[in-house]
Amino acid sequence: MAESSGRSERRVRPSPLLFEPTEVASDPEHFFDLESIEDPRDLLSRATELTLAFQAATDRALEFQAVAAAQLADPRRFDRLTAAEIARRAEWSEDYAKRMIDFGRNLLRGPDPDPDPQTTRRRP
Repeated sequence: MAESSGRSERRVRPSPLLFEPTEVASDPEHFFDLESIEDPRDLLSRATELTLAFQAATDRALEFQAVAAAQLADPRRFDRLTAAEIARRAEWSEDYAKRMIDFGRNLLRGPDPDPDPQTTRRRP
């Protein structure tokens, strides 16, 4: 059996995020129908599912941001952007843009065949 990467091991299958209808989403008291759940056990369960789903979506979106930043900063591109320009476009600090570029380059390289726990990929 193939060894799984640390990244795939930490991913939990989140609850699907369902988009709320516009008229319901505009009501500040309404959030994914949580206010209608009366049993605190059910409320805790559903709220936890949503928390995990949002965290997974955030992690995934962050990875896509990092990959895009790395691609935009690729020195092989004739139209490459500087870290400062990427930072401006993404509304990041320049230091954070540099870290995201490095993180994206690591993601694009793929998993190391023999990962060292001291140097495994970390989020910026």
